[in-house]
Amino acid sequence: MSTGALPGSVVAGSGERDFGVYLHVPFCSVRCGYCDFNTYTATELGGGASQANYATTAIGEIELAASAMRDVGLPQRNVSTVFLGGGTPTLLPAADLTRLLDAVGQAWGLSDDAEVTTEANPDSVTAADLAELAGAGFTRVSFGMQSAVPSVLHTLERTHDPRRIPDVVTWARDAGLRVSLDLIYGTPGETLDHWRTSLDAVLALEPDHVSAYALTVEPGTKMGAQVRRGLLPMPDPDDEATKYEIAAAALAGAGYDWYEISNFARTPADRCRHNIAYWRSHDWWGVGPGAHSHVGGHRWWNVKHPRPYAERVDAGQLPVAESETLTQRQREDERVLLGVRLADGLDVGPDLRGRLPTLVADGLLEGDPASAGRAVLTLRGRLLADTVVRALTD
Repeated sequence: MSTGALPGSVVAGSGERDFGVYLHVPFCSVRCGYCDFNTYTATELGGGASQANYATTAIGEIELAASAMRDVGLPQRNVSTVFLGGGTPTLLPAADLTRLLDAVGQAWGLSDDAEVTTEANPDSVTAADLAELAGAGFTRVSFGMQSAVPSVLHTLERTHDPRRIPDVVTWARDAGLRVSLDLIYGTPGETLDHWRTSLDAVLALEPDHVSAYALTVEPGTKMGAQVRRGLLPMPDPDDEATKYEIAAAALAGAGYDWYEISNFARTPADRCRHNIAYWRSHDWWGVGPGAHSHVGGHRWWNVKHPRPYAERVDAGQLPVAESETLTQRQREDERVLLGVRLADGLDVGPDLRGRLPTLVADGLLEGDPASAGRAVLTLRGRLLADTVVRALTD
């Protein structure tokens, strides 16, 4: 167990890094069969982990975090991005989400152009909720659409009616929020026509941002058990690759540029700046049970269950479970692992430039950037990004 104290090394270069805050809300109305996130339904929690008291507990961690950063000598930096994820953050009342954002601003200050995002299930918000969040300073909402096909949603155990998606998008736009729609492809039983139906539904709504993720069947999930018992087939990597290619072509044709392998935006201003900060190894503090943080090459993660998390915070202790300070080699490997995913590419440095021609010959990297020492993925490279990373880190 870690005390949560930050090492002095995190101060170096802090003025060159953005600072963001991730707020984890670990509650869901129903646990989806494919999900292995640190989330809980009300019946799983028991005493000492009240959803009603959660905002107050998380605000306690925010105050402890600000104190820890001051104690180590980190200079004041306004928060440039805030992201509420989960779980389903919008299971909490909008007033609680507003309290969390206000606490971040009081602890560190918010940049004038701060990006503030909340995830939401389509059946977890009303027009009034979204208007209240926008009035409080939220700027984006990311809806977990996943699919427009009822049978696919049923396999994923999603609870919303796909016919509600146009309504929530309209409500968010009316409130002045930017809108992102999240899709999942590769669900057992999802055909190519199903996937095209979902893409067509998204494009008809003209969101500002689209995320498209391949389904991964994780051990320990209900879906993992169903696959293991032969009740569901394992997703086919070739099928998922085809669906990614279909999505990339459809989104590009509609004016969406990919800026990270799984993420597409209508304009550079519509990109998710919070996630870009992750991929560029900037600083963020993760608040909530199981939340991960990174500041200046030092990384830590909180205790997972909401009950011991609340107990630690209520006792005036940072709820850190474990921590590590990355070696220079680890930091460089992570720079490659994360940075190569971005459409802007990655300056590989003189030691790795000799590896680029082979990756170009294999059709994984664009030739012109590689000649200047920059790794920029081709479409084939996006499908085989792990191969590129291994070639640059082994």
